[in-house]
Amino acid sequence: AVVSTQSTGEGSLDFITMIFVLSALNPEDMQRCVTNLSRYLKPGGQILFRDYGRYDLAQLRFKNGQCLGDNFYARGDGTKVYFFTQEELDTLFTTAGLVKVQNIVDRRLQVNRARKLKMYRIWIQCKYMKPLT
Repeated sequence: AVVSTQSTGEGSLDFITMIFVLSALNPEDMQRCVTNLSRYLKPGGQILFRDYGRYDLAQLRFKNGQCLGDNFYARGDGTKVYFFTQEELDTLFTTAGLVKVQNIVDRRLQVNRARKLKMYRIWIQCKYMKPLT
């Protein structure tokens, strides 16, 4: 691991990557997280985001008793996961003052030929930018 000896100040980052991060937070903490992260972007800087979309195979596999709230679940290992819509993410990022560059649903059919399984996966991929002015 590389550890920086310099502190990262507000307005100092060109990019922030959030890959399957936000879904692990409690829904009530998500807006504060995105708002706090957006403060660290330079003008023109972007958050690059990818996470679970609503009705992904992982969501459909959860059993009764694992649901903690609307589209929010506890896995067997105790970790939590939330499944997003494009509109929810757009609200989170634009409320934090960011501008949409991209907000797409990535639907994929994955086939495990050995086990003869078809898996329908749904992810959401976004890019949101801090305005230049």
